[in-house]
Amino acid sequence: MNERSSVAELADSLRLEVQRYPEGRKLPSSRALMERHQVSPGTVSRAIAVLAAEGLVVSRPGAGVFRTAAAAATGGAAPPHAAPHARPGDLSWQEVALSADAGTRDAGAGAAPMFGVLNVPPPDVLDLNGGYPNASLQPERLLAAALARAGRRPGAWDRPPVDGLTELRSWFARDIGGSGGPLGAGDVLITAGGQSALTIALRSLAAPGAPVLVESPTYPGAVAVARAAGLRPVPVPVDGDGVRTDLLAAAFDATRARVFFCQPLFQNPTGAVLSPGRRAEVLRIARTAGAFVIEDDFARRLVHADAPALPRPLAADDPDGVVVHLSSLTKATSPNLRIGALTARGPARQRLRATQVVDSFFVPRPLQEAALELVSDPGWARHLRTLGAELRDRRRAAVAALRHELPGLLGAHRPGGYHLWLRLPDGTDETVLAAAALRAGVLVTPGRPYHPAEPPAPHLRLSYAAADSAAMVTEGVRRLRRAYEETTG
Repeated sequence: MNERSSVAELADSLRLEVQRYPEGRKLPSSRALMERHQVSPGTVSRAIAVLAAEGLVVSRPGAGVFRTAAAAATGGAAPPHAAPHARPGDLSWQEVALSADAGTRDAGAGAAPMFGVLNVPPPDVLDLNGGYPNASLQPERLLAAALARAGRRPGAWDRPPVDGLTELRSWFARDIGGSGGPLGAGDVLITAGGQSALTIALRSLAAPGAPVLVESPTYPGAVAVARAAGLRPVPVPVDGDGVRTDLLAAAFDATRARVFFCQPLFQNPTGAVLSPGRRAEVLRIARTAGAFVIEDDFARRLVHADAPALPRPLAADDPDGVVVHLSSLTKATSPNLRIGALTARGPARQRLRATQVVDSFFVPRPLQEAALELVSDPGWARHLRTLGAELRDRRRAAVAALRHELPGLLGAHRPGGYHLWLRLPDGTDETVLAAAALRAGVLVTPGRPYHPAEPPAPHLRLSYAAADSAAMVTEGVRRLRRAYEETTG
């Protein structure tokens, strides 16, 4: 049974049960409720929390859970969420108010693909769409232990430095540039995850209305941030070796852009790795144009167990402050550990710092302390090895299933990242195919949102890390084949 429905059902049952109790009566213990209703400890805890939030029960640590006076007053029923209005409100005026700057900002339309990736699919649908690894790949015990230790650290609830904890910034600097490398804690700014870092970088380095060069196809979140900030994303095509540097130079000349966003390692969605020859070219071209390169290094901790040695981040080979580097712990741990880092030098770093202070002051210290505890734990390296092995197995399952079920759709792929980019035959309606796949019980992503301009061909993105096992990846591809046959005849 889906956990969310289990919590709701148990909460409904307990609401009825408290009706029979006098005020102050103690409810059965958690163990008794687990045995009676055949649910997990987490389900009991969450159901009790629901009733406590409604004011029907109160939890007293060490004593138990007790019926409140509010439960007696309401007869055990959940309180209404809102009082009825005397008349329905007229919200149509907002259409006029919000359309005033529609020509310069496009936050609503740009966010649509993000909702598609973040939404949780129904329990009977296999997820080959999500932007985060499945919960089974998260280091829950490590995270829980790190969070518990962090809460006991002296000063854990004090206000942190605006830039972030020095120890955590030093760790990111070593992780990006290597021990004894060119980066130090003073080059790093702790952010609330990678998306926040990307938002800060684009808003800091480009003025509203300015062009921003982006890979094509590219991560839709970058396009969404750019458009919401009033920027103009300009596509630069990608091939199997990463961004086309000949076209990058031409794009800088044509647009006079001052920012280029890229993902040199396991690019989303193509999986391309920027080739050695092009790495130096990207830096040279940007330096000549007087422009910044925003390097989104989102997938470095998602390297597979069978991958060769990884290339260094562009930031590690950049003495001139051309590269603004984004890094995050989120994808390798949990969507809730929203800890990332922005690395920059010179006046650019001060601009980034000012933007973050205006937006959110700082990242909560307990979360930073927990992140520091996590990466300092001997289990952190073991988790990354386990994650790499699991991603390898899921990738192999996805590749084998595609070759068997849908030969011809799979292009080149690399041992890293969490997704595959499928080239559909010309004329295929990818949106119709994705809808048919959902009816068949598998969630996949149409390729259109990954293109800042008109796409050259139809595609699908398949996220094998979102499934809870290699077997489920295989089953998901089988369901995709049924949808493909239905829509292509």
